[in-house]
Amino acid sequence: MDQKELLTEAVRLATESVENGWGGPFGAVIARNGNIVARGQNHVLLTGDPTAHAEIEAIRKAVQVLNPDAPSISVDRQNESTLRYVPRPEGSPDPLPERARMLQGHEIYISGAPCPMCMSAIYWARMDAVYYSCDLNDTAKIGFDDSFQYEDFAKPLSERRIKIEQIYPEMGARAYEAWNKRRLQHAY
Repeated sequence: MDQKELLTEAVRLATESVENGWGGPFGAVIARNGNIVARGQNHVLLTGDPTAHAEIEAIRKAVQVLNPDAPSISVDRQNESTLRYVPRPEGSPDPLPERARMLQGHEIYISGAPCPMCMSAIYWARMDAVYYSCDLNDTAKIGFDDSFQYEDFAKPLSERRIKIEQIYPEMGARAYEAWNKRRLQHAY
């Protein structure tokens, strides 16, 4: 499939979500080499889950397709999944020489520009490209305005809309120590 066909499918999914009352007008398609790996639709109204955005749904489905052994990938099979190690990309600020591949080699096509949560998930998934139809201004005009989040993220923690405070760092340090002592760490 070419880019127009992939985006057409994302828009079809978005429209279906609206028509069925499942959520906002957002659909996503994850593809590799022009072939669809997974589809996602906004299901916030269907599930009541504020994270049920099309991009998140598509990422979760892609991971299920690409990792048939999940949800219990054994340590000896991690390199046969999206957890397979790949070298750090040239010019990357990542301090580790290699990390899990995740969805490298994949692209996502979306009916609208991704919100901050979805864009973060796309970064964590390590996708190669994001293609969208409607921009953030178009999205704000229909009532989905994320600009306050971008503005809030730029502020110091003490000035953000939601209270953010570190408490009992020694408690969390125990889990970090357990990670550092783990013999079989797998960097993702």
